[in-house]
Amino acid sequence: MKIGELAQLSGLSASRIRFYEAQGLIRQVERQANGYRRYPSQVLQTLQIIQCAQQAGFSLEELKQLLPDSVTGAYKHDELMLGLQRKIEQIEAMQQHLAQSKAHLLELIENIQAKPEGMACDANAERVLASLKP
Repeated sequence: MKIGELAQLSGLSASRIRFYEAQGLIRQVERQANGYRRYPSQVLQTLQIIQCAQQAGFSLEELKQLLPDSVTGAYKHDELMLGLQRKIEQIEAMQQHLAQSKAHLLELIENIQAKPEGMACDANAERVLASLKP
């Protein structure tokens, strides 16, 4: 299929598809005599995998390692499993960091709202900032 059809089916722009090709994520591209790209139908699945993986937080470099081998077209099972496990660990670490950040912000809100009656806002700000210093 031509790039316009692939773009329509995938929901991606033709320039995005060419970018993925230039990055080595799409490898099954044939060039016709007139220079037009010709994509096999499997490229649509590859584009869907790329979109899903990017939504899950994979970088393009990480994706290159997880997509099928350019020579055999086969997935590298061990590398794929290792890459997926590594991404889960990164997500869990990020979740922990976000939970800590949320807790700190909630504590800060509580501290700000605990302003003594009659205290001016700028004095309250100084009080809160003093409590944050190590």
